[in-house]
Amino acid sequence: MSDLRIGFIGLGNVGGQLAGNLLRHGIELTVRDLDPERVASFVARGAKPANSPRELAAGVDLVITCLPSPAVSAQVMEQPDGVLAGLAAGKIWLEMSTTDHAEARRLAARVEERGATAMDCPVSGGCHRAATGNISIFAGGTRAAFERVLPVLSILGQRILHTGPVGSASMLKVLTNYLCTVHLAALAEALTVAKVAGLDMNTTYEGVRISSGNSFVHETESQVILNGSRDINFTMDLVVKDVGLFDALARDHEVPLELSPLVLAYSGTVHAATASASFPRTSSGVSRTPAQCVSWERDSRHRWSMTNPRSPAMRWCHDASRFYNVDVIIL
Repeated sequence: MSDLRIGFIGLGNVGGQLAGNLLRHGIELTVRDLDPERVASFVARGAKPANSPRELAAGVDLVITCLPSPAVSAQVMEQPDGVLAGLAAGKIWLEMSTTDHAEARRLAARVEERGATAMDCPVSGGCHRAATGNISIFAGGTRAAFERVLPVLSILGQRILHTGPVGSASMLKVLTNYLCTVHLAALAEALTVAKVAGLDMNTTYEGVRISSGNSFVHETESQVILNGSRDINFTMDLVVKDVGLFDALARDHEVPLELSPLVLAYSGTVHAATASASFPRTSSGVSRTPAQCVSWERDSRHRWSMTNPRSPAMRWCHDASRFYNVDVIIL
């Protein structure tokens, strides 16, 4: 394993932690990110820099991308000096971004045209778990590909689930992110009511934890809310993206939903409010702040737009997040 050359593109909140784990395990690592300071930090710890995605892919055995959106992934893969241009037979691409399943399959097909192997392997558990190497990983691809990359995945995470063909992991990931968003929004309301009703918040936290209302989100993110930091290194634009991907998945399969459109509209409203200058933008928490609240309208392509962006109101603004020790799960 130590002689495997790995390239990592996307050194953000989660990607940076995953790449750091590879370095700590003695992997020969090449990195690429638009932020030169992030790259410099990894170079100082022994990684090699790459001038382009193509250069990175050409010089390694396995390429990992961990990027913020399907559009960014496509650009990194398909631009003239992108990853595809540097791939060759025998190489592997792992898409660890939270992305659209159809886009993961489209790019995987292009990877395979070059004789390389493709898998979508999004992670779940948050930055704190990524940093300690005990994050969960969904792995979509052939069984042979899964077994080939399992040693690498076992460095990055502890619970590794083979979900089926390419694209299945991305579908499961947006489903779990949607559930996390719903859980966190409900927790924000429940904790707010508890506070206003005069309950002791430590007792409230413990009561929920030992009850049927408990969840992974409560055990991790409620602590962040109650200790006042409200920051889990996850932004509202990513929440809107992830819930939107889940909503689109349901619509593509003609599954009528009632809760998801409300969550998507509400997340978009909070995103617009937290982006204003009236109060600091965080990625988790509850704050009572006069903010611009907006109504949202969906067009025929299911895109959201504001219909009354200047409608003022006093609201409780609940940020949302995703997040959910080596267990390999093959069903």
